[in-house]
Amino acid sequence: MNIFDDDDAFVGTPKSNFFSIAKTANENIVEMEIDKMLRRFAVAEKMLEERGLEEEQEQLMRSMVIDPELDDRTNSLYIELVGNIVTQCE
Repeated sequence: MNIFDDDDAFVGTPKSNFFSIAKTANENIVEMEIDKMLRRFAVAEKMLEERGLEEEQEQLMRSMVIDPELDDRTNSLYIELVGNIVTQCE
């Protein structure tokens, strides 16, 4: 099955699109892209720890449970992942 066969591929949310694409795309590409994203997060966490900001990060995360800006950033990450996966599967 080609990941581009579904006419509704980009109708849902960025999150649902990612999981839909991830299920049908090349598994190695999906794993590689998830690994790259997690490494970015690890670098960000390390930078926060080195600057003594990990407690501030935890407080901010708890206070931003419902936050449109955080939702937008999260959606952007899902869109980035989908774009990276799709361009490598073409």
